[in-house]
Amino acid sequence: QVHLVESGGGLVQAGSSLSLSCTVSGLAFDSYVMGWYRQAPGKQRVLVARINVGGRTDYGDSVMDRFIISRDGAEKTVYLQMTSLKPEDTAVYYCYAAILSRNYWGQGTQVTVSS
Repeated sequence: QVHLVESGGGLVQAGSSLSLSCTVSGLAFDSYVMGWYRQAPGKQRVLVARINVGGRTDYGDSVMDRFIISRDGAEKTVYLQMTSLKPEDTAVYYCYAAILSRNYWGQGTQVTVSS
């Protein structure tokens, strides 16, 4: 059974940094594109960042130059380092794993940035 377990969310002040982790079990981690989406109240889930099996990264425009995604195959974990956080970064952050037409999602972790 596949599990994606996020951790690291919380309440921080604007300008702060926060790191999220997502540890995976039940799938061949090194074969999957890994990434993070977020969903703010009343809004659609949008891409934050993703990293492919070769390490190439893509970022949403709103987090470019502030967030960094990375992956550790030995730990089967994908990380999201978030800096210069803004109130508009407040959302539930979801980890995902994707290969071909197969997607898996974590349960989400809340990030709240106060002004």
